[in-house]
Order: sequence, then C-alpha cells, then structure tokens
Amino acid sequence: MEDLKKLEVWFVTGSQHLYGEETLKQVAEHSTQIAKFIDKDPVIPVRVVFKPVVKSPEEIYQVCVEANTTPTCIGIIAWMHTFSPAKMWIGGLKVLQKPLLHLHTQFNRDIPWSSIDMDFMNLNQSAHGDREFGFMVSRMRLNRKVVVGHWQESQVIKSVEVWMRAAAGWNDWQNARFCRFGDNMRQVAVTEGDKVEAELKFGYSVNGYGIGDLVKMINDVSDSAVAQTVAEYEEIYTVQAPLRKGGDRHSALRDAAKIEIGMRNFLKAGNFKGFTDTFEDLHGMVQLPGIASQRLMAEGYGFGGEGDWKTSALVRAMKVMATGLKGGNSFMEDYTYHFDPNNQLVLGSHMLEICPSIANDKPAVEIHPLGIGGKADPVRLVFNAGSGPALNASIVDMGNRFRLIVNEVVAVDPIESLPKLPVARVLWKPYPDMKTGCAAWILAGGAHHTGYSQNLTAEHMEDFAEMAGVEFVLIGKNSNLYDLKNQLRWNDMYYRHSI
Repeated sequence: MEDLKKLEVWFVTGSQHLYGEETLKQVAEHSTQIAKFIDKDPVIPVRVVFKPVVKSPEEIYQVCVEANTTPTCIGIIAWMHTFSPAKMWIGGLKVLQKPLLHLHTQFNRDIPWSSIDMDFMNLNQSAHGDREFGFMVSRMRLNRKVVVGHWQESQVIKSVEVWMRAAAGWNDWQNARFCRFGDNMRQVAVTEGDKVEAELKFGYSVNGYGIGDLVKMINDVSDSAVAQTVAEYEEIYTVQAPLRKGGDRHSALRDAAKIEIGMRNFLKAGNFKGFTDTFEDLHGMVQLPGIASQRLMAEGYGFGGEGDWKTSALVRAMKVMATGLKGGNSFMEDYTYHFDPNNQLVLGSHMLEICPSIANDKPAVEIHPLGIGGKADPVRLVFNAGSGPALNASIVDMGNRFRLIVNEVVAVDPIESLPKLPVARVLWKPYPDMKTGCAAWILAGGAHHTGYSQNLTAEHMEDFAEMAGVEFVLIGKNSNLYDLKNQLRWNDMYYRHSI
C-alpha cells in the first residue's frame, strides 16, 4: 500500500494586516505550535505542514493554487486565529480543488479570567473569525468538514485524522486507472454505470482490456516464478495435501500461481489500482482467478466481481483510507441469511474472492469444484473473518447522481462449524436490526456487492462522500424506515432540482 507519510495536509491560518506586525507574529507562532502538535500526534497518518499566515486576497489565492498543483498536498486545514474578512477568501476558495477542513478552535483552552484584556481579545478572535469564514464557505456552497473543539483534545485530533484518511483515499482516486477483464455479468443491473460520469465525478478511469492480452502475459510466466509463489503459499498458508508437491492436484496450484503472477504483471505494467473480472468472459484461462484475486486485494488492489468496477474502486479507496490500521477491507457480497428469530444473521461471502486481510485465522489453500464458469476447479483461500464492529459500503449509479450507502454492522464468530462451505466467509448482524437494516438497504438501492471494512467508520465514509460531492445514506444504530424513506424522497427532490 501507499506510504501515507509521503502525503501532506497544509495548515493555513487566516488573519489580516489590520492587526499589525506584533500581533501577526504571535498569530504565526501560535499557528506553528498547533500545526506541529497535530503533526506529531501518533494517530495522524499524514504530515501536517504549517503555511505562512495569509492576510490578503492575493496570499489566499496563491496558497490555494499551490495546494492544487502540489501532488503531495491532499487537503487544507483552515483556521481563523483572528478576524479574517471573508471576501478575501472568495478568489482562493473558487479555485481550491483539494478537500477542506475548517478547524473551529482557539489557541487558549480557557479564558484567563484574572488577566483578560483587550489585547488578548484582539489576538484571540477565533470564536467570530471562524464564523465569518464559515459564512463564506456556506454562501459558496462548498463541501467541507467542520471540527469544533480545542486543538489538544483527543476527539478533535481523531476527527481530523478521520478526515485525513478520507482525503488520502480521495487523492488516490485522482487519475487512478481501473482495469476490466471482460465486461459486466450479462443482464445484471447494479454493476453497470456511467463510466464517463464516474471519471468526471471521481477522477478515475475505467477501461476494458482483452482476455487474450492477459492470457498471453499469464503464459509468459516462468516456471521458476511459479515455483517461488507456490513456496510462498506453503509458507504463509495451510495448503491442502492434494495441492502440495506430489499431490494429485499440485498442477492446479501451479496453474493458480501462474494466473496470479500474470495478473500482477499485467496490473503493474498498466499502473492499475484495481480490476474486475467475470466468469462469463475468461476465455483461455485454465481456472477462475480465485487465490489470485484474493492475494492481489491483500496487496492493496481494488476488486469487484462480475465486472463491478464501482466496487473495485471503492475497495481500493477504503484500503488506502485504512492504511496502517488494524483489520482489513475486502470485496464482499450478502450471500444468504440466518432467520432464527433469536439470532438473525447475514452470511457474507463470494464464490471465490474475499480478501485475507479480514481473516481471523491462518487461511487454508483449498481446491473445490465451482458450478459456474465452465473452468477447471479453482484454487482459493478459505477462512473465517474476525468478529467486531464493521461496515458495508456500496456506491450505486442512480441515473442522475451517484449514491454512497453505508450500513454499520457487527461481525460475529460462526455459531457452528461450516465444514462443507468451500469459501471465505463472515457473519454479521446489520444495524439497527436484521429486518430494518435489510429493508433500509433495499429501499436505498444498495448493491449486492459491497466494500466490507473492519477498521473504517461511517465518519470516514461520510467525509469521503463530502469530498466526492455525492449523496450519502447511513443505515446505523438509530435508523428507522420512516425517517429513511423521507430522507430518500428529500434527497431525490434535491438532486432533481440541483443538477
């Protein structure tokens, strides 16, 4: 994955020349101290870079233009230490293309009751300086995150950290390339979408590539490279006896390794960040790419089954956002239900491709028949996913806009063994409850494919949706169908009249 410490967020403080040299010097000192404090906090994933205090329309415009053209800058944190007349910000905000966080804080935590005077009041004007700035951003209808509280509060730092991770995911999408091996699964609706609009809206491109080109690269893989990858399988995973050297299915393991290496070489050569495939269009491949897709996901590539490029891109963004956090992110599908009235559950899985980053134990390398695809039995990793808080996220094309839907869930350990289920799997309880959660997902048009996360929260995804400028629908602990249906109606009216 990407090293997030190579990325920067710029800390930009607003003031004005009215205050004089001595006050502006104090403003710069205070701003530097805040920026350094945030930068050094261990939860902060990217660098925080102090920028000189901006005091005029020209300085504001220049820093915004520089942010746009600096590849390592993924966003701006703005703070008004003093009063900064917001008409000065119009030119800069009009051109700013990077995510914006408005930090509504002040240098001092407490009012110095016994010593406060007008000098102190003239210097520490964030309470109304930030309101002036906030009005202008709202007047311009610009998306941003507002974080309120003292800059040393752990919750303030956490909210900033969440926004930074979302900004890293958004930055990763810009000019990203996603590869489609074959087309969408025939007659399926939700995996379709407007790829041109997606490139305009999200910044990434999606294009199709011939299976023949991939097969050629697979066939060019050397025997020594295959042997090295097979040895890696045996070192990392528990490999079924028939697949081991000397076993009657060992050749299938070698075929799977060859496919993995060829796909990786193809993706690297094309500088892709994710891919899709479909079992209906893999002519010339010996078996479907099961373990290949799983291991490529674990390396950070996005993946979507049956040509689902929107989910592939989303999984990639979620993996970038979660860099360095405990737990994993994976392509997922709601597969089947457990409708026991006392313990209702969703079994999430897919026919092959679940990322081992979410495994709670050592995955097993297994081979089993697959009733669809018309290929030889595919090799795959089989495991149970870990328990704990999680979420499912889905991006769908509603025709006149994209919608990001998130359902908070809690994953649980299997209540019984699953000895005949030949795929990786996870069990979860959707919030607020099974019936409401599933009904809400269906009413919102959520796809059967999702990005599943053990380490991101709804706040990460909401911040990401703000940056992308797309509709966000949350199904969580406090959701109810009456309010959700009204939200969907109001959202539909808004987007019909605002586009």
